[in-house]
Amino acid sequence: MQASSPRPNIILILADDLGYSELGCYGNTFNETPNLDAMAAQGLRLTSAYAAQTVSSPTRAALMTGFYPHRTGIIDYLRPNDTKHLDEAYTTLPEMLKTQGYTTGLIGKWHLTGYLSAGAPYESSPDKHGFDYVSLSEKEGIASGTYFHPYHFNKDIEKMLTLPHEFLVDRMNRQVVDYIAMQDTSKPFFLMVSHYAVHTTLHGKPEDVKRFAAKPGAGQSSPSRNNPEDDPYKKWPADYNATRNNPHLAAQLYTIDEGIGMIINELKNKGLYENSIIVFVSDNGGETLVTSNAPLREGKSTLYEGGVRVPMIILAPGLIPGGRVTDEPFVTFDFYPTFCQMLGIKKTGIKFDGRSAWSLWKGAVTKQPVRPLYWHYPLDEPHFLGGRSCGSVRYGDWKLMEFFDTGEKQLYNLRDDVSEEHNVLDDNPVIAKKLYKMMLSWRKNIKI
Repeated sequence: MQASSPRPNIILILADDLGYSELGCYGNTFNETPNLDAMAAQGLRLTSAYAAQTVSSPTRAALMTGFYPHRTGIIDYLRPNDTKHLDEAYTTLPEMLKTQGYTTGLIGKWHLTGYLSAGAPYESSPDKHGFDYVSLSEKEGIASGTYFHPYHFNKDIEKMLTLPHEFLVDRMNRQVVDYIAMQDTSKPFFLMVSHYAVHTTLHGKPEDVKRFAAKPGAGQSSPSRNNPEDDPYKKWPADYNATRNNPHLAAQLYTIDEGIGMIINELKNKGLYENSIIVFVSDNGGETLVTSNAPLREGKSTLYEGGVRVPMIILAPGLIPGGRVTDEPFVTFDFYPTFCQMLGIKKTGIKFDGRSAWSLWKGAVTKQPVRPLYWHYPLDEPHFLGGRSCGSVRYGDWKLMEFFDTGEKQLYNLRDDVSEEHNVLDDNPVIAKKLYKMMLSWRKNIKI
């Protein structure tokens, strides 16, 4: 075997709609995530990691560019026939990594374009943004879920696994391992593993669902009228819509967790484990229709903490000291400048909105300078999941929210009240005024 490249391999794993409280290492006692829990124990776990937006597409645009979503023009999730897409003029993270000799791959969800098949005027696929290898990405809308082959979002995907019913998360896990196995160990690689799970409509493998449904405290729901026979391989079976301890969510997450173990084992087999960095993160908060983000308030579609604060774990045994937890804030758009600093790239020509957390990750510092963090989610009408048109800013322990539909403002001290139960606006008018002024200045700066 050839000697490994000194530049670390990067594996960035995104779960879809995974809430803050779903992993064992974040306090969950129903779901089973042994590999992610071990990854947290051996690596760095973040308790104040944030999605750049409360829904998928804007967060992914921020990841690719290092910018606030509004700079990219993608501020809400893209519909199948959307006229918007990630502008190919941006130098994306994979494109930057390619200048450093990296091979790049994306396995799974993209969601940064509309689709020609749905009537979009243009389709900007991942290969147009720096990915050399693309597999299992969607060609049609991804809503409502199809987790067993054939997959409705890409009917061209041929069945690979020998199981009678190929499960999408299993298929992704297998292809990730195959991608790692085929790498030339003399060259570094960047692989984005972008899961479709645990996005609703939830649907796990029947054998795993049955096991979780038998656990004490398991949630229950009836099969849909679209699946009255309760076919376990057809969408909408029993318990798919359970509001707490959802057996299908637990089953999907368990298979994602199995994939974590498979990735680590393959890196070890290739002699790459000590020179790889593995990051696990969610693209936004969990849907409160099927989960709870407690102790955080609300979930996906809102700018309360449950909608934007997400689980995030980093494992890099040869690069980052393990066994640590940090409450320092980190946002999706920080990945790009962090990886640039890790590689010693000093001149990118890009004025990032994000900042590098590399010194924090490697333990050189335990604190970073306080900075304001902003979210802006204007809606013409309330989101179908309950979110309202809103903007927010976090600065240190303080968080101010402005609801555009009523003009109401709310102020929370996240250090004392992470659940955002107590609006302390009336008791802290000076702080509220300061944060609101900062928010208005930021909106003007990014031309909102």
